[in-house]
Amino acid sequence: SGLEPYTGPWTFQRAGHLLRRTSFGPSHLQIKAAFEAGLDATLQQVLTNDPIPTDPLNYEYDNDPFVPIGQTWKDSEYPDPGVVGMMVTNQIRGYRRGSFVLWQLSLLMENTISIREKMALFWHNHFPIAGNEDARFGYQYAQTLHTFALGNFRELTKAITIDPAMLQYLNGRQNTKFAPNENYARELLELFTIGKGPQIGPEDYTNYTEHDVAQAAKILTGWQDFGRYCVDDDGNDTCEVGAFFRENRHDDSDKTLSDKFGSTTISNAGEDEYKILIDTIFEQEECARFICRKLYRFFVYYEINEEVEANIIQPMAQIMIDNDYNVQPALDALFRSAHFYDADLMGCHIKNPLDYTIGLLKQLKVEISSDLLISYRTLGNVHFVAALLQMQYYNPPSVSGWPAYYQAPSFYQLWINSVTLPFRIGYAFTMLFLGMQVNDQDNNLLETLIVDPLLFINDFDQPEEIDPLIDDMVATLFARPVSAGQKDILKQVLIPGLPDFEWNTEYSIYLSDPGNEEVANAVRGKLNNLLWAMLNMPEFQLS
Repeated sequence: SGLEPYTGPWTFQRAGHLLRRTSFGPSHLQIKAAFEAGLDATLQQVLTNDPIPTDPLNYEYDNDPFVPIGQTWKDSEYPDPGVVGMMVTNQIRGYRRGSFVLWQLSLLMENTISIREKMALFWHNHFPIAGNEDARFGYQYAQTLHTFALGNFRELTKAITIDPAMLQYLNGRQNTKFAPNENYARELLELFTIGKGPQIGPEDYTNYTEHDVAQAAKILTGWQDFGRYCVDDDGNDTCEVGAFFRENRHDDSDKTLSDKFGSTTISNAGEDEYKILIDTIFEQEECARFICRKLYRFFVYYEINEEVEANIIQPMAQIMIDNDYNVQPALDALFRSAHFYDADLMGCHIKNPLDYTIGLLKQLKVEISSDLLISYRTLGNVHFVAALLQMQYYNPPSVSGWPAYYQAPSFYQLWINSVTLPFRIGYAFTMLFLGMQVNDQDNNLLETLIVDPLLFINDFDQPEEIDPLIDDMVATLFARPVSAGQKDILKQVLIPGLPDFEWNTEYSIYLSDPGNEEVANAVRGKLNNLLWAMLNMPEFQLS
């Protein structure tokens, strides 16, 4: 199948497939609503860039003279180290950086099916930054990714090129006419826009040459970030974060690109010159194919053979070109295509660590407290687990992003290894049987977060009947149905050695007296055993 619209039956499984790929941990009710609404109405919700509801907050640090607990630091100044001392200064910088990352994770926990956060993660992997010291730089970068989540790829590239966090990360601020720095120019061509393609000669690739890298670096000279720790480049106080152009550091000579770009000459255009470069790069249609391959690997599957290239990538890229490099129409075509709903492409992703950790909480209806301190501390635990699983938001391992999205031939398989699999299983065991302990900075227990399986199955249509119960659990937690043999095994886990009606009897007793903790805990115990069996199955690792 190809990019032609899907015309088959719209099933619960296909609705779940769409939501798993485009959001984090869709619940049973969300999948059911998508199934009942149909593909068109669901896709309209998915492709809506919901507004961000909150700002990052000071959640526990009581020694910040400018930001009380419960207030945002995003526009606030930093104290003078000469006044408060370096220890306090570093504490303030550190808590704000931590708050920024945990705020980002809170967005993943929202009860929405908008693709916004999956696209923000996609763009972060595509235009990565790491090692950011000033949280306000990271916040501005994140705002850019969210703003352009479903927007124009070319304009996003322009915004990222002079983003202060990117100017820091890839040495754009050091790029001057006196000493051109090719770091960002190289990644702009190789990783961000058009890609190398096969090498066809010395310093000559299919899509650009080393000469183009050198010329692009000269075009990009003169840009600097400002506002790091509320000081501009001249040592003046400022609470703004941004970038500015220094004409005296810009190479104002003519720069001529190779024949890959029509031997175009770009004359001095000052602070607009980088835009001309990017517009010139995007005149090459390979830019659309390049980004569509990355979107395909992120949302569909990592293997792109000749058939996929011809039937999916090429027409998808043409849609993007026809829409002036706007991403949303291309994604709309992909998510309503026959190819996207091929049975073989359901459950072929290994969940990335954020999908796994956040998704488990959301699918099993583990609610994070609305209390500011508890919610941020809880997300801090999740961030720690995701790091153990080898994925830290805003700290990818290289400028190429996470290897699972580019490193052939393994790709997603890299998420599962002898180090990460025990941590995955341990996280599931903790959430089912021990509970996640949430402590404050003095290690005092604030809350214990644990799965309540009775709450999880409460949304099912017939939780009292064993076959519909297991069917709904499978349809919610797994991307594919299980075999009849697997279902029989799951029944035996729930009611070992007993006839099917025994579950109806036990659950009905609980329903008749839900306040009886002894009865409720007995039912919880059986359901937890069933969930533990399911969370240990390979199917749960897939989406």
